[in-house]
Amino acid sequence: MTMMTPPPIEQQQEDEEMLVPRQELPAAAPAPADAAQPMEVVAQTEPANNTAESQPPEDPQTSRFTWTIENFTRINGKKHYSEPFVVGGRVLIFPKGNNVDHFSMYLDVADSANLPYGWNRYAQFSLAVVNQIHQKYTIRKDTQHQFNARESDWGFTSFMPLGDLYDPSRGYLVNDTVVVEAEVAVRRMVDYWTYDSKKETGFVGLKNQGATCYMNSLLQTLYHIPYFRKAVYHMPTTENDMPSGSIPLALQSLFYKLQYSDNSVATKELTKSFGWDTYDSFMQHDVQELNRVLCEKLEDKMKFSGYSCYDTADLQLDVKGCRDVYASFDKYVEVERLEGDNKYHAEQYGLQDAKKGVLFLDFPPVLQLQLKRFEYDYMRDTMVKINDRYEFPLQLDLDRDDGKYLAPDADRSIRNLYTLHSGGVHGGHYYAFIRPTLSDQWYKFDDERVTKEDTKKALEEQYGGEEELPQINPGFNNTPFKFTKYSNAYMLVYIRESDKDKIMCNVDEKDIAEHLRIRLKKEQEEKEHKKKEKAEAHLYTIIKVARDEDLKEQIGKNIYFDLVDHEKVRSFRIQKQLPFTSFKEEVAKEYGIPVQFQRFWLWAKRQNHTYRPNRPLGPNEEAQSVGQLREVSNKAHNAELKLFLEVETGLDLKPIHPPEKSKEDILLFFKLYNPEKEELCFVGRLFVKSTGKPSEILTKLNEMAGFAPDEEIELYEEIKFEPNVMCEHIDKKLTFRSSQLEDGDIICFQKSPISDGETQVRYPDVPSFLEYVHNRQVVHFRSLEKPKEDDFCLELSKLHTYDDVVERVARQLGLDDPSKIRLTSHNCYSQQPKPQPIRYRGVEHLLDMLVHYNQTSDILYYEVLDIPLPELQCLKTLKVAFHHATKDEVVIHSIRLPKNSTISDVITDLKTKVELSNPDAELRLLEVFYHKIYKIFPPHEKIENINDQYWTLRAEEIPEEEKNLGPHDRLIHVYHFMKDPNQNQIQNFGDPFLLVIREGETAAEILERIQRKLRVTDEEFAKRRDVYGAWEQYLGLEHTDTTPKRSYTANQNRHTFEKPVKIYN
Repeated sequence: MTMMTPPPIEQQQEDEEMLVPRQELPAAAPAPADAAQPMEVVAQTEPANNTAESQPPEDPQTSRFTWTIENFTRINGKKHYSEPFVVGGRVLIFPKGNNVDHFSMYLDVADSANLPYGWNRYAQFSLAVVNQIHQKYTIRKDTQHQFNARESDWGFTSFMPLGDLYDPSRGYLVNDTVVVEAEVAVRRMVDYWTYDSKKETGFVGLKNQGATCYMNSLLQTLYHIPYFRKAVYHMPTTENDMPSGSIPLALQSLFYKLQYSDNSVATKELTKSFGWDTYDSFMQHDVQELNRVLCEKLEDKMKFSGYSCYDTADLQLDVKGCRDVYASFDKYVEVERLEGDNKYHAEQYGLQDAKKGVLFLDFPPVLQLQLKRFEYDYMRDTMVKINDRYEFPLQLDLDRDDGKYLAPDADRSIRNLYTLHSGGVHGGHYYAFIRPTLSDQWYKFDDERVTKEDTKKALEEQYGGEEELPQINPGFNNTPFKFTKYSNAYMLVYIRESDKDKIMCNVDEKDIAEHLRIRLKKEQEEKEHKKKEKAEAHLYTIIKVARDEDLKEQIGKNIYFDLVDHEKVRSFRIQKQLPFTSFKEEVAKEYGIPVQFQRFWLWAKRQNHTYRPNRPLGPNEEAQSVGQLREVSNKAHNAELKLFLEVETGLDLKPIHPPEKSKEDILLFFKLYNPEKEELCFVGRLFVKSTGKPSEILTKLNEMAGFAPDEEIELYEEIKFEPNVMCEHIDKKLTFRSSQLEDGDIICFQKSPISDGETQVRYPDVPSFLEYVHNRQVVHFRSLEKPKEDDFCLELSKLHTYDDVVERVARQLGLDDPSKIRLTSHNCYSQQPKPQPIRYRGVEHLLDMLVHYNQTSDILYYEVLDIPLPELQCLKTLKVAFHHATKDEVVIHSIRLPKNSTISDVITDLKTKVELSNPDAELRLLEVFYHKIYKIFPPHEKIENINDQYWTLRAEEIPEEEKNLGPHDRLIHVYHFMKDPNQNQIQNFGDPFLLVIREGETAAEILERIQRKLRVTDEEFAKRRDVYGAWEQYLGLEHTDTTPKRSYTANQNRHTFEKPVKIYN
């Protein structure tokens, strides 16, 4: 999976499987060229000199490495390296995450000092965090990468949630020790950067946007079903549609490019048509869900083309407990007997013994089998991948055993014999094996790369299960080494033999709407033209010509500082060997200005970062070639030459010869400012003598501005604008030389301000207006509850203080108290609000609110609080689950108190909000984690340091029996648990509670009291199997969990699922 990653998403809510080059995110610069090395793998049982380089490329040796990391929670550094375990290879981890809330892990090339220039190695590898309680729950992800000087490390930024890793009950952190495993196979390969998929295979790949490999594998599978592709081409679209707003057109465009392009194809237009932003593209979704959602979106459109998504069946088959596809179908149609406690309720007849099952009326031409490689583990409350061996045949006969999968009334005249077309593979990264023509040749579609593969690789190696490495020394009685294959098929596509001609039909240009062909051919021609221009760029010089007309057009509209935006002026592409005079002839044709009336000035970048005309070209320079002139004028060695065209006109406004310019002549540019309208515009340029004075040109300036000849005006020099504006008043009595004015300088002028007390303007002079323009910022405000929608926009200044900003927002919302406004900054990379809001007066200026790493946003989120923010920040908010004494209900209460408050204060406040069994009932607060009570809070404890993010705070009434304990009575903790026979592991569940053990009380009496407390029947209570525990500490009740999970347990390390697939358009 080859992809780059942006700086991190601050609040990663999903377990996204992003494969990224290891950078300390957000890292703007690439890793230095010398920070990498090739990795030559050594098998563990062989001498170090027996490297993978001596092995054939098809059979790379595998190296396995186990890294036991002790004192894991005491690692101080942000990152931590293993010892090298293959030549130059090592594991790199970020124990607290690489600026994400997930554990980050990479394979890194370490020692780079002795590497030859241009080294590269291709590695297939897997990284794992071992579950030390049960191997089944080990988290392993695999990928492949071409390591080289540019990308010397690769891996997973979001390997697993930190909450799962640091939770001792999960089994990954045991005795403060984490065990990491790595398996690496390294071999030489064709250089990734020069590999041409189209040339090698005839097919092209899809570019990965960050974590869209799952989508790429699905799109390639759908594209290579010609009947589906033809249906997509036949969906009604118009020439006025835009791909970014039309899913059918975006998909048509994508398929067209896959069919006719020579290079890998981007998917951004398609994901934009889904309504996705950058965050969605960097979020792993469920590929099977995407398949269904996309099909639903296309269904109505496809009706016009005669194709229906119902021509394709989407069946989910069990993998666990099934050796192959036939076993899964057997299980699918298995008959369930409904008898005993599970009888079927029939209307009018009551409970009856019955049989329940599924049979098929028919099968579709295209059969999509979604293999249930993931299942929900109720014991651990998490999703678990099933890597069991699961076989699937090249030909699938669903009429076997006299059609046992078919219903009695099914149409048996159709032969349900299917041929395997494609299979999707998942092992932390998605890719697809496809037979586009159903021939013996398989192709692997792995994002941008398409390669030819043999049948063994495409089928048998994707069955999953375990594989045994060959013994190095067969003569010795050593145990063969087995390892689990974590890459295995998750989706299969079969095509019915009798429908093969229909499904595998020919698709050519006549199937594509004319408007689409024209649009896409035009795009392709433009792309080819740009490609040709790029290839020939070294033969040409781009000359950008700015004229007076450009300055008039741009100043005061697109720009305010300097004179022109060179990206918006006319460009000429001129061969370097042509004489400059040939270029002048081109200009004469373009603008109708004879060659002899043209004078060109070179632009220069000054030390203060302004860009101004510097000097006119001399006759000797104009006699040179275009290429020579560019090299002389441009020290930045780019291919552009920027010129200002000076054209003088006579009284009849026709071009005339430019005047001779001496060293005493200065070319000045003039801008006019109108304070009433807050407008700035370009009014012209003049040559002045350096010994002259501004007072001598006032009449001319008034004429240029349309003022009366004797109008009093003020002059200012625009000096610079970065990082701060510098605009100084010009003394009209001093000479231009004394004012240090030179060629290309800019003078801004305006009418002299009149202090009459009536006319009020915001920015009375040029400096104040330019300061305003420089710091002007339009901010889009969004309600934090609707973070995708702009609510309103305000024009503010980057220098506005925190108080200025919240005051403007409050005024916009009609709120009297600005301190009740709380703002949150925008994460430019995730396109989401940052997780933490801005503290009251926590930043000085608006600019500080908008900057995110090296980017500046124009979005802020707001909330309206019920109390002022300064007051809220002095409070501590706790979520407390109140368990009613007599009712089976739990209510969550939000308690907000000063940070120096105590548990006693919490209880006092809680009593005002809850329903008590009696007015004199006393409450206590417990700390509960993983269904066990860890603490009873003493009343005097401060609440400031209590963390309710991972622990549940539970409030309950203190039973009367616990209030007057004798000296030998014990208050013990009772919790519910069950044993998993498959794992030999104990799982807690339910609500724990406290129980008094009286002196001399028998076990039978204690159990009787427990039964009364739990309010269960004798039959139910008899199902408990054993009672464990040290009586003076705790007691455990072992029985089956039959209680529904309460919503408030959401903070008790519940699994974070992949983000639901949503297509908005």
